[in-house]
Amino acid sequence: MIKIGIVGYGNLGRGVECAVHHSQDMELAGVFTRRNPETVKTHTDVPVYDMEKLYDMQGDIDVLVLCGGSANDLPKQTVELAQYFNVVDSFDTHAKIPEHFSNVNQSSEKGKHISIISVGWDPGLFSLNRLYGQAILPNGNDYTFWGKGVSQGHSDAIRRIAGVKDARQYTIPVDAALESVRNGENPTLTTREKHTRECFVVAEDGADLKVIEETIKTMPNYFADYDTTVHFISEEELMRDHQGIPHGGVVLRSGTTGFDYENKHVIEYKLTLDSNPEFTSSVLVAYARAAYRMHQEGQCGCKTVFDIAPAYLHVESGEELRKKLL
Repeated sequence: MIKIGIVGYGNLGRGVECAVHHSQDMELAGVFTRRNPETVKTHTDVPVYDMEKLYDMQGDIDVLVLCGGSANDLPKQTVELAQYFNVVDSFDTHAKIPEHFSNVNQSSEKGKHISIISVGWDPGLFSLNRLYGQAILPNGNDYTFWGKGVSQGHSDAIRRIAGVKDARQYTIPVDAALESVRNGENPTLTTREKHTRECFVVAEDGADLKVIEETIKTMPNYFADYDTTVHFISEEELMRDHQGIPHGGVVLRSGTTGFDYENKHVIEYKLTLDSNPEFTSSVLVAYARAAYRMHQEGQCGCKTVFDIAPAYLHVESGEELRKKLL
């Protein structure tokens, strides 16, 4: 059995616990938290430890799945732990991935461990499909659409506005743009033409709704570049209709082949997710299996999804995969 440790027990950590629980070749060694362990109740009664206990349990853990945030936790945490453990993280700040890779690789090689960073669905599975599309149709264009789904970062940005009690924000693909790509038209699309944003806001009593709406719609880096709709609703409506964390999206590669580029082709990969964190956790756990197998082979250093052969992810052997799936 592959012994998995979970670092952090928020939505992602709970999802990893669930995914490991349903994996026939894995078991949980423990959850590690910066909170008081006595205040953390897990679903499967797996032991919860203080983070300081982690280094005393190196022999009891095959792979650590790191479930912290990309802004403040993972840039430091992954680098520190990669020297002592095989680790998998979901670092998703795209522009900083090369820097993160370099730092983690140095630490992993020093400790002779395997690290796999930026695992999830974007970056992750969507990244793989963009790579496949470019390799197969070099004469073409990439398109990525996200949603319809809850953007947790954008929702949090709204909640930080004065007068806002709670909020959910949905990212929604523009149907006309998506259909144009699917038809092989290779459109050139602006940010505004690809997605819209829809916000459901619970305002504090007496708050100025017009000011809140204007603040949302003009917020740089979040809403200013999009057509944004704001709905003010009651707290009861928000709790009733907007408690889930669905998400998903589509990656497309539209390209041509033929000596005169006369034949059009469209590759499409789509995800429709009831729970963004649970699906992301399932991807993390599959790559934890890969990290364990690669380390067993004597490999070390930092890897991304581009470096991992698909057979490493599956619970069955190469012989079984060739027989059943190839």
